[in-house]
Formats: sequence, C-alpha cells, structure tokens
Amino acid sequence: MTQTESNEPIARAAYEELADLYAAKIETKAHNAYYERPATLALLPEVKGSRVLDAGCGPGKYAEILLSRGAASILCLDASEKMLGHAKARNGDKVEFRLADFGQPMPFLESASFDLVLSPLALDYVKDWHGVFGEFFRALKPGGRFVFSLNHPFLDYMNEKSENYFHTERTGCTWYGFGKPVFVPTFRRPLSEVFSPLIDAGFQIEKVVEPLPTEDFRREAPQDYAKVLRRPCFICIRARKA
Repeated sequence: MTQTESNEPIARAAYEELADLYAAKIETKAHNAYYERPATLALLPEVKGSRVLDAGCGPGKYAEILLSRGAASILCLDASEKMLGHAKARNGDKVEFRLADFGQPMPFLESASFDLVLSPLALDYVKDWHGVFGEFFRALKPGGRFVFSLNHPFLDYMNEKSENYFHTERTGCTWYGFGKPVFVPTFRRPLSEVFSPLIDAGFQIEKVVEPLPTEDFRREAPQDYAKVLRRPCFICIRARKA
C-alpha cells in the first residue's frame, strides 16, 4: 500500500476498523466469495509444491485455499495488523506472516524465491505500481506467475464521476456491506496505468478476465445480481515472468 503525508498506508485505518466484520463475512460476502474469488482462483497455476507470496492476504482465506491445494510454503503480507491476526487464526503456524507497506521497497523478499505472487484486491491502495511490480518481478523465479485483481477502472470512473479518466487520483467510497458504514480510500487509475507498469516491469500478460457473478452470487445478493451482470466491478489478470 502507498503512504500519505502522515507516512501511513491510505487504507490501514479503514481495514483496522473493518477487520473483525470482514473476517466474519469472508466465506459468504457475495462480491468476494461468489464473484472476485472464483475468477481469481481460476487464473492460478498449479500450486502444489510451490512457494507463494500472498500480497494483501486480508483474513487469510486465499492462504487457506492455497494450503488445501498443496502449496509448500506461503508468506502472507498485509498492512493491517488486525487482518494479519485473523489470517494467523485461520492458518496458524503453517504460514509466515509479515506487516508490510506495498508502497515501499521490500528488501526482505529474496530475489527469485517465489513461484507465484497473488495479490487479490490489494493494489488499489497503491498509487505508483512501478515500484511494487518491480519488487514482485524481482521476487519471482523465472517463469513464475503474478495473479492479481483490482477494481475495474470503468466502474471506478463512473462511480466517482472523475473529471479526467486519464489521471491516477486518490478517491474512495463508503462500504455498507460489513455491518456498518466505513469510508475506504483508494486510488483510481486508467486502464493504461494498469498494464503499462506491468509490461515495464518485464511481465508478459497471459490472461485478462472481467468476471461475471455466479449463481451463488444471485442467491446471496439478488438485489445486486442484475447490476453486476451489466457493469463490471473487478478485473483479474495473470502475468508471467519471462
């Protein structure tokens, strides 16, 4: 995550406030469990025996899935101590954990040491992706994959009524789906600023998915289903270190 003038990742306070509620709903929250997560998981390579960097692990659901698929080791990073606490409670000593700010260099990541970097819905809190993509590229082994998801630039632009689509700008919205309203700040960027830093870092783009909601989504959140069928919320990307 990036930093503000107070030297604080922009969404840390929001996630510290949301952590308990977020963790409690991680299995059934429609936009996560039945929309973003199935699409992101479908992009993963075979992980059995792999070393994985879970960058933005939240309450540890992805780490749990990776372990169930046979990942040999996982390092979970997050900017929220409370989220890391939930991830530890879910996965115990089977996983390594570290508090980290993605907007800063991460020298603790050993070069060419990971088979997969996974970053679900975490990069919208980082303004400049050149640095973090460079760190992930360095940390991956040759041929390693980078799979990530983010808010769809089209939706962010429409929702925030930005004056200039081509600018990367700080924005945010109030989340109501976790039991109480919490304002979560993010950065909105044009599509070019999604792909250009990825290519500049040296990645080859393998697949891009604009997911559709599942039948489970319709059962869990029928009031949102028709809307999400017409307007994308997320975009999911897989890239490879050549």
